[in-house]
Amino acid sequence: MRYKGVPLKARLRFTHKAGESYRHYIEATFWGLPVLKVNEHFLNGKSHLALLFGVVEGDAKVDQAANLGLWSETMVFPSVYLSMEDVRWESMDGTTARLVVPFDDEEDEFIVYFNPDTGLIDRMEAMRWRDAEDAEKIRWQAQALEWGKVRGWHIHTLFAAQWMDESSPWLVARIEDVVWNVDVSAYIKAEGI
Repeated sequence: MRYKGVPLKARLRFTHKAGESYRHYIEATFWGLPVLKVNEHFLNGKSHLALLFGVVEGDAKVDQAANLGLWSETMVFPSVYLSMEDVRWESMDGTTARLVVPFDDEEDEFIVYFNPDTGLIDRMEAMRWRDAEDAEKIRWQAQALEWGKVRGWHIHTLFAAQWMDESSPWLVARIEDVVWNVDVSAYIKAEGI
């Protein structure tokens, strides 16, 4: 994870109620010790982002960015893209499609690029707010860098997130474990680990 230009090793736990909400708990570390903690919730279409310097919430730009995060991370359980009523695909060509997802009473979209050999998602691109103060959205990309098996499930095992005005991803994450079909209703609203 790169924070303010400094690369840091991090531990992440992403918890999803598929297609509806999520919680991100991140500890960026220096020599294994936590130096930056992030506790982010996206519940009922609203983001609550607790960072080292304070809490960010109640901002439409941050909410929209969080919604795109929710849908990009859904790459881990792609059947949700087919089972949700408000989600639709529009073909562009043999390896590219437009994915339209709900956001409040509106819609948002990704351009999704598929690997021509495997048919799996290579990357998803969207116009996204980076900061609440930004005047314009920036092209952002979620990348499935490697696919493999975790607990017998074929998923992307190496994931990256990158602002396209930067030369490299700000986050590269290896998925080491996945737990499916568990009740996350209390944990997704909690603070800390």
